Formats: sequence, structure tokens, C-alpha cells
Amino acid sequence: MRITSTSCICPVLVCLCFVQRCYGAAHHGSIKVTRNQTKHVEGETEVHHRPKRGWVWNQFFVLEEHMGPDPQYVGKLHSNSDKGDGSVKYILTGEGAGTIFIIDDTTGDIHSTKSLDREQKTHYVLHAQAIDRRTNKPLEPESEFIIKVQDINDNAPKFTDGPYIVTVPEMSEMGTSVLQVTATDADDPTYGNSARVVYSILQGQPYFSVDPKTGVIRTALHNMDREAREHYSVVIQAKDMAGQVGGLSGSTTVNITLTDVNDNPPRFPQKHYQLYVPESAQVGSAVGKIKANDADTGSNADMKYTIINGDGSGVFSISTDKETREGILSLKKPLNYEKKKSYTLNIEGANTHLDFRFSHLGPFKDVTMLKIIVGDVDEPPLFTMPSYVMEVYENAKIGTVVGTVTAQDPDAANSLVRYFLDHNTEEDRYFTIDASTGTIKTARIFDREETPWYNITVAASEIGLSVNQYQNLKPDISGHRTSIFCGALIYSGDNPGLVSHVPVGVRILDINDNPPELAREYDVVVCENAKPGQVIQTITATDKDYSANGARFHFSLDEGLSLNPNFTLRDNEDNTASILTRRRSYSRATQDIYYLPVLISDGGVPPLSSSSTLTIRVCACERDGRVRTCHAEAFLSSAGLSTGALIAILLCVVILLVFSLAIVVLFITLRRSKKEPLIISEEDVRENVVTYDDEGGGEEDTEAFDITALRNPSAAEELKYRRDVRPEVKPVPRHHPSSSLDSVDVQEFIKQRLAEADLDPSVPPYDSLQTYAYEGHRSEAGSISSLDSATTHSDQDYNYLGDWGPEFKKLAELYGEIESERTT
Repeated sequence: MRITSTSCICPVLVCLCFVQRCYGAAHHGSIKVTRNQTKHVEGETEVHHRPKRGWVWNQFFVLEEHMGPDPQYVGKLHSNSDKGDGSVKYILTGEGAGTIFIIDDTTGDIHSTKSLDREQKTHYVLHAQAIDRRTNKPLEPESEFIIKVQDINDNAPKFTDGPYIVTVPEMSEMGTSVLQVTATDADDPTYGNSARVVYSILQGQPYFSVDPKTGVIRTALHNMDREAREHYSVVIQAKDMAGQVGGLSGSTTVNITLTDVNDNPPRFPQKHYQLYVPESAQVGSAVGKIKANDADTGSNADMKYTIINGDGSGVFSISTDKETREGILSLKKPLNYEKKKSYTLNIEGANTHLDFRFSHLGPFKDVTMLKIIVGDVDEPPLFTMPSYVMEVYENAKIGTVVGTVTAQDPDAANSLVRYFLDHNTEEDRYFTIDASTGTIKTARIFDREETPWYNITVAASEIGLSVNQYQNLKPDISGHRTSIFCGALIYSGDNPGLVSHVPVGVRILDINDNPPELAREYDVVVCENAKPGQVIQTITATDKDYSANGARFHFSLDEGLSLNPNFTLRDNEDNTASILTRRRSYSRATQDIYYLPVLISDGGVPPLSSSSTLTIRVCACERDGRVRTCHAEAFLSSAGLSTGALIAILLCVVILLVFSLAIVVLFITLRRSKKEPLIISEEDVRENVVTYDDEGGGEEDTEAFDITALRNPSAAEELKYRRDVRPEVKPVPRHHPSSSLDSVDVQEFIKQRLAEADLDPSVPPYDSLQTYAYEGHRSEAGSISSLDSATTHSDQDYNYLGDWGPEFKKLAELYGEIESERTT
């Protein structure tokens, strides 16, 4: 498209509702759109020029919130190619085309069919094109334009964070910033004054003010006092259109609370107080309260009470209750009406947290005077001592005097006092007390070793009579004194509320009534290779008596017995004694246990003694003195098996025995049920050899079998049955003449038994080997065994066996014992 220099630079699609600015000429002409042309100039070659748009594009505007019955006119599109003959067709595409925005395809007029809201969508982007109606070919390229929604003031300002709650200290200076509020307006801030907000205060004057532009709320008065008014409700308004008439507005509430500062000193309601306190008040108890008022709150009202002067400052004390802020008056010393009847105190109450900005309002403390009146009451008896400690010897007779307690009536009446024991514990029953004198006596015999100390409680109460009246009374069956007056019986009991108590400790003194004894059971061991004078045990003693009665012990052997050749005792003079050996070696085979009586005496008055016996075991030891083995009891003892382990072992043994017995019974049952002979084949002529794999115990074994049957054949069974076959018929027993042991011929005996076997019909037809362990008479030559060779004496020295090594250790010890016994 070529545009001449004199033509206006206008858009191809012209918006007729706006004035266009021309380039190159100062006048307005008709808008024309020409096709692209090639200009030929003489003497010049053909030059192709890039077509330039002949338009400047502007925006369309449409008002929001249009409420008219007809569509709202937006603008008009026009092309230079449009001659007004209807050959140009205008097409509109893009956002809202056909729904919100419609176009007359012949005239190019654009209308808005719906009411638009700028706050929902600010603009729409559309595309316009002009085409030939007949050929549908575009006359101009597609162009993009924008329809902006023009804002109107249809939104009021809003406080999104309201309502507000805020605090400000009381007594703040005028103009102190409290809070900044902000209102937002949804209208367009760039167009007109629709979004220009101005703040104002509707409620809360004259206490607070607000900045119309920034919305900052400030105090408007000096020294706003919380104690006068604490809460304020301020209403702030925000109005658009810069506050002009017709602008929209919104409001919010700001709740302002004045916080407390310490600007009020404490004050006592009265300058003089009076308090009554009975003389029976307990020391440490609270006797009264006092409070100073403070208009402040929280920590600003905290205070401390003190006694600044007065004659009762040493008798009374005051503390502060943190919760109630009261002064608690307590008693430091006991009161006595008879000595002092009143006290005066000056009490000060002062704040503990001061604010120096308000020191000119002080002083932040106040003083009041308190007069305390002591009330007279009937007091219980008063003991002369707060506690008593008494002593009595053990084993003293019943009725022995232990001590005396004394109490008096502190009142002016000086009534008589009655004493009694407080039987709340069992220990109080071990003593008695005289009700009139307070003398305590024993009611049982005491043993210091059983209980060395007793704690009892003695109580005293007044008798409500004078001394002369009490003497005229006689005790009745209950122990109280009564009197006959004008024919009436007058009972004078004790006042249970006027009873005082005192603790009494009774120490039981010791006497030497217990002999000393060994401190424990000693397990004394002596090695077989011990040397003379060797210490094998150190013993000590103990005494149940007090150390003053026998702390020094003396040890000795019993003088009534002969001199002990094996052991001796040495007193170490430090309450211990040592047991020493007196010979070189000991043998377990000869004697494995020795008993040594020891006599122990103390140094008490009179001295007491006792005798104890030490058990000394002989054990085999290593050369360094370590015990290797002792007698059987030592093994059982050292095993350390518990009772449960022993029971488990015994139970296992019983189970094994029962199991073995069951097997034997089963075997015998099977043997009895088997009638067939062991030898089935007739050709089996093997010898019947019965083997017993039992090893004898040697010559000294006399319990393995009954040897009498061999030495006296007549004592043997007369009839023996075969073990390899069960006989169907019992053979007739044969009787043989008996012969004495001295006249028995072994050869004849064997022949006789052989004949019996030959004549026995149950004997199988083969030889049966039978063994007869009969030795006959003892040989005159004696035994050739080496077991008794140790009893013979030899001059040979066997000390060299100890050098042969550990394999010959037992042999060296055996011959060493024999040699030591010979030398001893």
C-alpha cells in the first residue's frame, strides 16, 4: 500500500469518533486506502518501496455499568476502500466479539450489548479486518485494537482489617500515635477521583483525631487517666471522590484501651488501726491483716509492707501476700499478758515498681499506726525446760526413780498442776509418773543391748482449784478429787484444752553384763606342708556392752586343758589374736580336723569371759599357700550349690534310677516269656561261656560279693538252674552232706559239683564252663601286695622326687608326709 506524502497518516480502519493527527500536512482530508504501487521515474531504475500504514491507532472506551435499554455505542471502523456501496465487509474477532461486542459488517459500527464491570475486567483485546464482500479477500491485513472499560465511581472504600483493638498508655502526651488505618477502593485510581480516599472521625472526639490523608489516629488530649476512663470506641470514616459531595464512604470501629502506668501512690484507708491478739497465739501464726489501696493494676499496684518502728517490732513481723496485696502480721515471740498488755507498730506500704516520669505525683508510699491489744487467756502449765534428758542403768529394779519434771501455772491464779504420761506409743508404758510431783519411775527391767534409748511424752494440765481447795478434796474411784458442798457433789476435772506437753528422753546406761565372743564364725585352714610358728588365722572379738565396759579383750587358750601340741595362740594386744602352728606338717589321712578352745575376757567391772572353739581343717596346699583340696565336706562347701540346685540334682538321680529299674523289669519280663532254648541248631556245639565285665576292688574290697559262699561251699545254693533255657520241669533237689570250713577239700568239692552237672537232665550235651572264685585257706607266706609297704620304715631319702616335675608331685607329697611323720 502506497501512501502519498500529502495524504494523512490514518489507520486503515478508522475510528470516526476520534480526531486523527495528520503527518506532513496540517489539514484534514478524506481517509483513503490505496493499493501498493511501483513508481517509474525517468532515468531511474524501478524501485520497490515498502508500504507504510496510513493510520495511527487509538483505543476505544466504553463506560462501565451501562443500564440503558439499547446497546451502548462504542465506535466505528472504516476503510479507505469503502466507497459506500456495501462492497466492504467488516469482521470483528477477539475477546467478547459476538457476545459482548457486535459490529455492523456494512457500516463498521461497534456496540456493547452487556453492562461491563471494570473491577472484573479492565479491557478487551479484539481484531478487525475489512474484506471484499464479493471475493472474500482481505482488503487490509488484520489489525488489533483495545476496548478499555472506563471507570465510574461505583465502589465505596472498605477497611479490610477492621474492627481494630489497640492500646495506648495512659497519661500519654497529646499527639501520641495510636494506630494507622487503611481503606481500599476498588475503583480506578488513575482515572478521576473515584479512588481518592479521605479519612475523618465520626466518634471519639475530643479524645482522639485522625489524619485525613494517612489515616493515623492520635491522642487529642493531655494526661488521659485510665482510672477515670479506661475504654474508648472510635469510629473512622473513609470517603472517596476526595471527600466531595456524592462520594461513597465506608467506616470502621477502633476500640482503644488505656493501659496502666504507676501514677497513683498507695494509701491506707485509715491512719490508726487497733488489733486484738490473745496471749495464747502460737509463734509463727498469722494474727492479723492490713491493706493499703492502690488505684493502679498489675505490677504497678505491687507493694511491700514493713514495720518501720514501734515497741512491737521485735515481737511481730509482717509479710506481703502477692495475690491479695495484703500485709500479713505474724507473731515472732510468745505473748504474755501478765508482762505486757499492748504494743504499737508503725507500718509502711510502698510500691515496688516506680515510674520516674510520675515521681512528681509521689511519694509512692504511705504509713499507718497499728495498736495491738494483748488479750488475757487461761494458759496451760509451762514446763521449766523445753525438753528433758534422763538416765537410768540397765537391769535396774522396777520402781527405780529416773527423774522429775516440773511445770507451773503461768496465770495469776497459780493453779495446781497434774502430770500424766501420753500413752500414744508403746514406750510410754515402760514408765510411770507421779501425778502430783512429776517423778518418773521405771515400770520394767531394761536391757541396753535391746533398746538403748526411750522417748516418752509427759503432759501437764491445770486443776481448776486453788491449793487450799485442792487439799480439802478427796480422790474418788477415778482418781479425781471431789467435795461435798451444801449437799451437792462438785466434780473438779481437768480442762482438756489447757494441756501442755514436753518430750523426755531416757538413756539406758550400760553395765558389764555380756561376755565377749568371737566376731564371726571362722573357717580356719592349715596346710599339710605348714611350718612351725606359721600364722594361719587372725581372730577378733565383739562385745554387746558399751565400749567403756570391756573395750579391751584378752585372748588365751583354756588353762584347764593340757598343752596343745599342734597349735598355739598369741594375743596381739589390739583386740585381735593370731593362731599359730606348733609343728612342721599335718596329714589329712591321719587327722583332717582339729578343735582349739579359745578363752576371751573383757576389761569391764566385773570382767566377763567366754570360751569358743575354733574348728581347724587340714587341706592340701600349693607351695605358695593356696588351698588345693580339703576333705569331702570342703568340696561340698566350696561348690556353693544352692538348695534348688541340690534338689534338681537329686530329682535327676531319682529319674535315672526309675528309668533303669523300668529297663530291668522289662528285661526280666522278656526273659521269662522266652521258653525256647538259646541254642536252636543241633550242630551248634559252641561252649557256653558267660562273661561278667566287672572289675574287683582288690584285696581290700570286701563288699563287692559275698566271699563266704566260696569259703564255705555248704553255704551255697543247693540247686542252680540253667540260665540259657527255662526248665519245664523242676529237677529233684539233691542233698549232700555238709562239711565244716576247716575240713573242706577243694578238689573234692569241684569233683562233686562236676558230678552234679553230669547227672543233671537239664544240662545240654556240651561242656559248660563254670568259674569258681574260691581261694581256699590263706597262705602262710603272707601277702606280697605293696599296699602296706608304706607302713614299713626305710632309710632312703625321697626328697629328690620333688625335682622330677609336676608328674611326680603327688608321689613326692606322699613320701614327704611319710618322712615328716617319721621325723616327728
